[in-house]
Order: sequence, then C-alpha cells, then structure tokens
Amino acid sequence: MADELVRRAGVPVLMYDGPRIATTNDALDLIGAAFLGAEVVAVPADRLSDDFFALGTRFAGEVMQKFVNYRLRLAVVGDISRQLADSAALRALVHESNRADHVWFVPDLATLDAKLAGVA
Repeated sequence: MADELVRRAGVPVLMYDGPRIATTNDALDLIGAAFLGAEVVAVPADRLSDDFFALGTRFAGEVMQKFVNYRLRLAVVGDISRQLADSAALRALVHESNRADHVWFVPDLATLDAKLAGVA
C-alpha cells in the first residue's frame, strides 16, 4: 500500500506506509511527500527506527525539529509502551509533546482523530 492523503476529523493527513524511517534524509523525503496538501503526517511507530526512541542518539529531536521547521504536525501512531518503560526521558518527551500541537504520540487512529477534532 502506498502513502495516502486522507481527511481525518476534517484535517488532511498523510498516512505513511513506506519503509522504516532511519535517517534524517528519510524524514525529509516524508516531509516532501506531505507537501501534496497534508497538515499532519501519521507514522506508525513500528516504521520508526529504534534510534528514534533512544533519545541519546538525538534522532527523534532532529526529526521532530524538521517537522516543526516545515510547519507540519507529526503523529506517531501505535504502541510504544516497551520504549516508554525503558526510558524516563522518553516518557517526559511524550508527555510534553502531547501537551503541545506539533508532535503527538497516540496509541491508535481513534485517539489521533480525537486530538485532531480537539476532543482529546
């Protein structure tokens, strides 16, 4: 299945269905694909390299900053409970990110829809 631009809660969302995002260039390619009209890019958590969740690599910060710079929202969708259990720093990042509007970590698409609708 290819990436798909859909409307979720009235917001254009690029549903990412590509290979693992393992480099900053992979993230930039994704951002380029989003310029077809997306406001949000939804990436399944399992499509992000393990380095994304290991904050010492700084990969997550680089990717998140790229999205902010290009004025796109990033939604990491899926179960990251294993990664959260292993890292207090990641738990803090997820908590703070979910309080803001640029990067969200959500367990499923229903939760993403609620956030997009301003309900969650």
